[in-house]
Amino acid sequence: MGLLHKLLFHGTLFVVLISIGIGILVNKLSQPAPVPELSPQWWGAGQPRKDDPAIKPFQINISKQVIDDLNSRLRSTAPMTAPLEGVGFEYGFNTEHLKSVVDFWLNKYNWKEREAFLNSLPQFKTQVSGLQLHYIHVKPSKVPSGVTVVPLLLLHGWPGSIREFYQLIPLLTTPHHGTDFIFEVIAPSLPGYGFSEGASKPGLGPAQIAVVFKSLMEKLGFKKFYVQGGDWGSAIGSSLATLYPQSVLGYHSNFCFLLSPWNFFKSFVGGFWPSLVVEEQYASRMYPTGKIVSHLLEESGYMHIQASKPDTVGIALRDSPVGLAAYLLEKFSTWTDPALRSLPDGGLTKKYSLTDLLDNVMIYWVTGSITTSMRLYSEFFRFENLALKMDSVPCVVPTACAVFPHELGYSPESFMRDKYPNLVKYTHLPRGGHFAAFEEPELLAEDIWSAVQIMRQSNKS
Repeated sequence: MGLLHKLLFHGTLFVVLISIGIGILVNKLSQPAPVPELSPQWWGAGQPRKDDPAIKPFQINISKQVIDDLNSRLRSTAPMTAPLEGVGFEYGFNTEHLKSVVDFWLNKYNWKEREAFLNSLPQFKTQVSGLQLHYIHVKPSKVPSGVTVVPLLLLHGWPGSIREFYQLIPLLTTPHHGTDFIFEVIAPSLPGYGFSEGASKPGLGPAQIAVVFKSLMEKLGFKKFYVQGGDWGSAIGSSLATLYPQSVLGYHSNFCFLLSPWNFFKSFVGGFWPSLVVEEQYASRMYPTGKIVSHLLEESGYMHIQASKPDTVGIALRDSPVGLAAYLLEKFSTWTDPALRSLPDGGLTKKYSLTDLLDNVMIYWVTGSITTSMRLYSEFFRFENLALKMDSVPCVVPTACAVFPHELGYSPESFMRDKYPNLVKYTHLPRGGHFAAFEEPELLAEDIWSAVQIMRQSNKS
């Protein structure tokens, strides 16, 4: 009996110590991080100085020389390596299909027509924090009696651009049945993307861009506004709402994915008991862990390159329009629906037209912005930016999540509430992937209208 008592004692002590350890770990991981204090900085070339106060109308006007050079490069494309037999996009962009893309680009895509289309929405440039920022600014043409105009900051990501919003913006700036408000949309090109100047100094990550865009909105006369974003636009929008709850009236995202240590821990536990963290009908979006991690690794190879050596890969992509197109367009296949990778053409035209996709590629090419756009990954993974722990800082503003079924990552509603205690709407949409504004503008617009209506009621109460 003495031996049995010793075994029971030591076993009980072991369980108690393990329980205490887990309790300490849970308490440590679940502690919210403090709100960081970030001040406006000078990101332009040279020493800090006063920003130019001018706000100037802008029209895209690319010289014939640039387009002639592009066509010359397309015509002189080197022979491509043949794809493996029976392979679609599983190894990357299928070169047989890429040949047809190049042929379309050369012989059917008309830049002057597309330039006119891109100029159909009013655009402007102004200097903020030393950077010349480009943005679309659309006011509603008709405002019915009794309807309030509310400002909405619309934020894109990589490998997208402001081109993603051309179908969405008219849906937001036109009166919507059953609502007493209408949107005035401000959609900037992120710093280093498209027609916005890139930083001349290291350190401009999502949180710092949030500071820049807060200053932009103030310069445009908006002290309070709503924010919507996907991809990097989601990280920037979340940072805006977290850092400036007195200015952001509500935050809507179509990329609701958190990377906090507490959520990693809960995801690990959910690997053994999925029902503890996610509803049964959505468990396949998180588990089995091995399958999900394998998919994320397969789709995030670009991220490791861009987070470490963006300037190196940028040299190749800046020199070859065909290489740039393959690198960017491949994401519009697998990130729209992973099942499309098995098709010889990647299913690119199932949701998009080739003309629209090439508009996005052209914005990167004619501005030479691929390298500066990719640097955002390096800045995000800098120790100083990770130390901000933005995903662990509570955000108290009204927040809404539009969850599309083929999004790259999935965080269940319970995870989102850890950071967004005022989560007023969390909706699973019936179809769509990562590029929601480009792919499913009607679905996204409806969710934005619905969410902001709830946010307005929440703010009033």
